[in-house]
Amino acid sequence: MRRSLRLRNREDFNRIYRGGKSFANSQFVVYWSRQRIADPFRLGVSASKKIGNAVMRNRMRRMVKEIVRHLEDRVQPHTDLILIVRKPATTMSMKEMEKSVIHVLKKAGLLK
Repeated sequence: MRRSLRLRNREDFNRIYRGGKSFANSQFVVYWSRQRIADPFRLGVSASKKIGNAVMRNRMRRMVKEIVRHLEDRVQPHTDLILIVRKPATTMSMKEMEKSVIHVLKKAGLLK
């Protein structure tokens, strides 16, 4: 995923958590808000210590970023979004995770 498409600042995360909307399924939670400067979109991935050690958390973050990279042309423009990984996602294959991410993004209305 390109560096320009990443959310990194705590202020951005807090702004989206406070003022954004959220949707969830059993594996992922998505928080999102519209932002004019996000072109085409910006993504942050969060994986807490509850899902496993550092190796597992980083693996999940890499997998989610790769899935969203493939969906890049389908995501609504001018959107900041945060995907939070839940524990059940750690046992899924890449294909199952992709279906789950697509499901939660469709539920939030973030896919074209």
